[in-house]
Amino acid sequence: MKLEKTIAGGISPKSVVHSGQGLFFAQNMMYSHTITVYNREHKLVKKIPDNVDLAKFGYLKYKGNYRGAPVEASFSHDGKYAWVSNYQMYGRGFSNPGNDRCSPSPRLDQSFLYRINTKTLQIEKVIQVGSVPKFVATTPDNRLVLVSNWCSWDLSLVDTNKNKEFKRIKLGAYPRGIVVDANSQKAYVAIMGSSDIAQVDLKNYSVKWLRNIGRAPRHLNIDPAGKFIYATLNNEGKIAKIALPQGKVVGKVYSGSAPRSMIISDDGQVLYVVNYNESSVSKIRTSDMKVLQKVRVAPNPIGITYDPQKREVWVACYSGQIMVFQD
Repeated sequence: MKLEKTIAGGISPKSVVHSGQGLFFAQNMMYSHTITVYNREHKLVKKIPDNVDLAKFGYLKYKGNYRGAPVEASFSHDGKYAWVSNYQMYGRGFSNPGNDRCSPSPRLDQSFLYRINTKTLQIEKVIQVGSVPKFVATTPDNRLVLVSNWCSWDLSLVDTNKNKEFKRIKLGAYPRGIVVDANSQKAYVAIMGSSDIAQVDLKNYSVKWLRNIGRAPRHLNIDPAGKFIYATLNNEGKIAKIALPQGKVVGKVYSGSAPRSMIISDDGQVLYVVNYNESSVSKIRTSDMKVLQKVRVAPNPIGITYDPQKREVWVACYSGQIMVFQD
């Protein structure tokens, strides 16, 4: 991995996600109240403010303008839409947003998911979900968007045709990362307040469990063949390789202190992992779970994405930079 470009300028990226079509969305939380969009030449295409008129989208009890706090994004698999979660909303009626240590309560505010059109780069739909929504995943058939609600301890299921949440599935303390299998039949959700991963059937909405994966599973990737899931274990500093369908851990490797997000290469051969507390990125070979390289980055790397066309790894550093590496 070799540093190609460092992007800065009024950003505080919690995540960066590639659309698959050459756009990169950085979610800048409440510190910047923006989503910044970049192209493959690392140029800023647009800065999308997170303010919305909720009443205009049918939420009539909320009068006036509101601001969000963009956390994570997922793209429809045709690249037409970006779905962006907001940690909380700002404005009248939102006075109890929840925080990083919380439990379900009717007093906590429900937050919103934005749908952004990737042609116009406008927010064109908003969908109410749970309290402190974090990770977002779109099913490969584009039928559902799944949102893990940190403080509601549940999973929101959003119908993409109706642009409406139609179901919540209780999962327990601190649901986080989500992956969906290629057939759009099963979703896997990391439950960070445990050592387990939930397996959600997307036809009948039943839940099974992959138990004792490791301490505080945070982020998940699934390999292109659907044979393995990889999980960052925040409290162990390790990455777990889990065989499917058995749910058995078949390998672990130490990545660094507080591994947060990761991305798998398009061929499934390499994982790139950000290690938040030591400001580094690990490159890990999946076949034998060996760390091939570790590079230093700006403080607090927290998000990561991959562009297979240019073989570039984009790293979002909470300290205010996006670093682009060639590999």
